[in-house]
Amino acid sequence: MYDTLIIGSGPAGMTAGLYAARANLKVGIIEQGAPGGQMNNTSEIENYPGYDHISGPELSMKMHAPLEKFGVENIYGIVKSIEDAGKIKRVITEDATYEAKTIILATGAKNRALGVAGEEEFTSRGVSYCAVCDGAFFRNQDLLVVGGGDSAVEEAGYLTQFAKSVTIIHRRDELRAQKILQDRAFANEKIKFIWDSVVKEIKGNDIKVSGVTVENVKTGEISEHEFGGIFIYVGVDPVSKMVENLGITDEAGWVITDDHMKTSIPGIFAVGDVRKKELRQITTAVGDGAIAGQGVYQYIENMK
Repeated sequence: MYDTLIIGSGPAGMTAGLYAARANLKVGIIEQGAPGGQMNNTSEIENYPGYDHISGPELSMKMHAPLEKFGVENIYGIVKSIEDAGKIKRVITEDATYEAKTIILATGAKNRALGVAGEEEFTSRGVSYCAVCDGAFFRNQDLLVVGGGDSAVEEAGYLTQFAKSVTIIHRRDELRAQKILQDRAFANEKIKFIWDSVVKEIKGNDIKVSGVTVENVKTGEISEHEFGGIFIYVGVDPVSKMVENLGITDEAGWVITDDHMKTSIPGIFAVGDVRKKELRQITTAVGDGAIAGQGVYQYIENMK
């Protein structure tokens, strides 16, 4: 029996674990991958207080390091569902069932697929959602980045250290990314742009991607372009399937909480990117985690 089980070890989950463990609670973090979540897919972090810049994997390890000191138990598992049995909550993984007095959902969000022909077929064969993971495999090639937000523009810049050229395709005539990221992209001689356009199909051969079919959304013009790799950054979707039957999400799957990170079910909290909120950043995730870590302590104290 755990005092709290945290599902996910991104910055929100790790911070929640730290605060709960420091309150002398028995804490377990269930994770199916490396600590850090989406931070591990980020090459450079420049907006986390205390660091001029730091790589995502490095910050992940720094956040994870203190947890063992305070007795947080790391549990490997893929969570299939969560059951509410009143004062007891059950977490069902592929291999075991765990019980806890409280649950903190820190499952984050995953990259959204384009949903076009050829995308699934060529995933891992030229289609990627992580420049940090795969960029080095595309040395001296012409690459396409799909999207216009922070992730798309930042990762396009990262890819230029490997690629011959990087083209950003965006459905509008201006980017949505922060001004500082836009300025860097426009100043980078390796970065090109295709405006007012969307990818209609990803093409390739028996081995890998060879290019895309593009449609201009204003003129309807169709064109063909050759690329050795496609990197997709068109938004994120919540990782919340394990709680879809609990009635704590909106129609899109985002978990609804109050300002204390409490869901509508007593004893179940949610933090970080899986929450329905405006700003999804490492700093806001850490703040969520601190509030929830203290919240589970107060909840358990009130149970006595």
